[in-house]
Amino acid sequence: MKILYFAWLREKVGAAEEERDLPEALRTVADLVDWLKLQSPRHEAAFENARLVRCAVDQEFGTPDTSIAGAREIAFFPPVTGG
Repeated sequence: MKILYFAWLREKVGAAEEERDLPEALRTVADLVDWLKLQSPRHEAAFENARLVRCAVDQEFGTPDTSIAGAREIAFFPPVTGG
């Protein structure tokens, strides 16, 4: 699966994207985030406060409960502000 990181998440992880083979047990975005936090100290730092992270699954906005079954791409980014 392709995982994309934007803005400060990219800086903390140290990559704009990565390809990962995910364990079959991962069912939701929240499961993925919990698993990513275990992959490296950089990932743990990026998702330290997961409430500040938004996601898109196959380019559709998602929530922590969104299923990742069959997804080809997950993107993580900070909340968008306008003005």
